[in-house]
Amino acid sequence: MLLFIPLFLTQEEQGYWYTFTSLAALAIFADLGFSTIILQFAAHEFAFLKFKDNGEIEGDYIHLRKLADFFRFSVKWLIIIVSIVFPLIILYGFYFIGLKENIAITWRIPWLIYAFSSAIVFVYSSLLCFFEGCNSVAKVEFIRFKISLITSTIVLIGLFFEIKLYALALSLLISFLYGLFMLYKNFNIAMRQLWKISREQYYSWKKEFFNLIWRYALSWCSGYFIFQIFVPLSFNYYDSIFAGKVGLSNSIWLAVMSISNIFLVAKTPYINMLISKKMWLELDITLKNIFIKLIGTYILGLISFFVLYITLYNKIFIFQRLLDKYTMLMLSVCWLLQLIVNFMAVYLRAHKKEPLMYVSIFCAVYVSISTFFIANNFPSDYLFLGFLTSFIFVLPTVMYIFYLQRKEDYKIR
Repeated sequence: MLLFIPLFLTQEEQGYWYTFTSLAALAIFADLGFSTIILQFAAHEFAFLKFKDNGEIEGDYIHLRKLADFFRFSVKWLIIIVSIVFPLIILYGFYFIGLKENIAITWRIPWLIYAFSSAIVFVYSSLLCFFEGCNSVAKVEFIRFKISLITSTIVLIGLFFEIKLYALALSLLISFLYGLFMLYKNFNIAMRQLWKISREQYYSWKKEFFNLIWRYALSWCSGYFIFQIFVPLSFNYYDSIFAGKVGLSNSIWLAVMSISNIFLVAKTPYINMLISKKMWLELDITLKNIFIKLIGTYILGLISFFVLYITLYNKIFIFQRLLDKYTMLMLSVCWLLQLIVNFMAVYLRAHKKEPLMYVSIFCAVYVSISTFFIANNFPSDYLFLGFLTSFIFVLPTVMYIFYLQRKEDYKIR
């Protein structure tokens, strides 16, 4: 997709494309960290359960009842949040994009389809996180792979036949239909079982959930202002062409980070289970192996990209749709440091805590203010300077919190 977007879209259309995705990322205000909580809480209960061959769940009855109650609670929470947040996202998108509308670009109907589909994707994706927490990482990730493959194929076909922004919108529409089908196909027996068990409530999750969700909410809302403001700001303060370059460049490093992060994603439920069972030695070995693999993979991706960028810049026009090499280097370092922070954050949050709330708020305020200031007063080359310098404060702080939690775990042993 990174190759097809600049190949089949004008620079202005590329800017609208990434503005769509950045505005849809406002779904973070619906998530509020719920996707992490649902995985963690499910993993802590499922540590004492397992799937039967027929798809039902068996094991310790108390933990099964608690898991069922949490499933019902999660479904109700999703329905409420989606009904409130996504209509606001749709309306805000119409307002924001309309401020600098290009009459030559058809964007209203594609935006409506894309934003509505994002709401349904959010629902099934959250429920997949629940079952990922139920020690079904391989199955869930394979489902996500097939969804991504279908989505990407639709995008490529749509771009090839020049339906422009409709390619993005229709790909997500088909994605949510297929995602719902795969969720039902793979987990309908377990979902019916849990819903049936939860008819008579055994355990109330409200106190434990709400004690954590407001902390996660502040951290996740902060995340939008740390990671997602660059394209909308570029669209507003510079132009759609530069916004497209920012979006494409950021997408490359997000892709490298996502590939590197596979090793952590695959083991996140397992990390939660090890902590729930207090299996500290196994946890130490697991964390060390994950860290070596994810950092090594990212550095390999970084080197590979810059070799191609420097040698092929004047030969392949797609590289000219990106930011200059110095800004790309700045971005690559930012996402490498964020990968390290993310590694420590997964470990810390696996204790069903959110010790990074104040760090996230500080970072969001710092990055937002500095980036707004830069966009208003400096050339575009400096746009990511606030993001980079934020790690001067963030990385040492998170490392210290990580050290304190490790020290506490060692005392428990």
